[in-house]
Amino acid sequence: MRLESRRKKIGIPRARTLHVVGAVCAVVASAALMTGCGGDGGKTTAAASKEAVPIPPATPSDGPSGSTQLTEDQTARKELLGVTKVTFDKAAATAVGEVSGSKLAELDLKGLDDNDNDNDKSMSPSPSGTPSPSPSGSSAAPEWVAEVVEKDGTTHTVRIDAISGKVIQTVAETDQDAGDKREMADRIARATQTPQEAAKVATDKQKGTVTSINLDDNDNKTLIWSVDVVSKDWNKTDFEIDAVKGTITREEVDRD
Repeated sequence: MRLESRRKKIGIPRARTLHVVGAVCAVVASAALMTGCGGDGGKTTAAASKEAVPIPPATPSDGPSGSTQLTEDQTARKELLGVTKVTFDKAAATAVGEVSGSKLAELDLKGLDDNDNDNDKSMSPSPSGTPSPSPSGSSAAPEWVAEVVEKDGTTHTVRIDAISGKVIQTVAETDQDAGDKREMADRIARATQTPQEAAKVATDKQKGTVTSINLDDNDNKTLIWSVDVVSKDWNKTDFEIDAVKGTITREEVDRD
């Protein structure tokens, strides 16, 4: 009995010793762990914080809305209109003034959205005899090319320097037959809306610069003025204006 009692008494301090040792180990392990975490002098924490800093978004390219880049066509419009000094209405007045009793049937600012340029700019330099500035490094000046029609339907092409406003060339069409003349004379007679009035209808709907106007029949055989307007975002809107009623029959925006 005493042996059992003695063993129990001896076992008590042994258990306490194990608990103390375990506690000491835990403290040492915790210290070692803390030392290991802080051993890099806070570099790990600093690195993590650095990686967490958001990167500012890239600054968008300049464009029509300040957030998109200009397309090739929009760039061409911006460049051409940047050097063009003569407005549509002034070019129209100059063109009809070249042929007595004529009326305007078509007027286009060449170099805008066309690669072939119907007029041959190599035929004549600018009126001053020296090349005028133009987009994309070309040596030829931007031009207004007009078609004016006499009462009998005879058509003349008038080329106007779009910077100086001076007439470069006036030529009567030589390939018109009698039927062509009758058709042109009929169109001019039926168009009760002037090109200036049609241009105003278009620009009242879309603020911008008129770059083209053309008297023609649409798909429904309605006589219309086709008017192109370039807005401040360098998009182009094509309007069809009824040449008798003065109302818009169609409009389409070219955002390319």
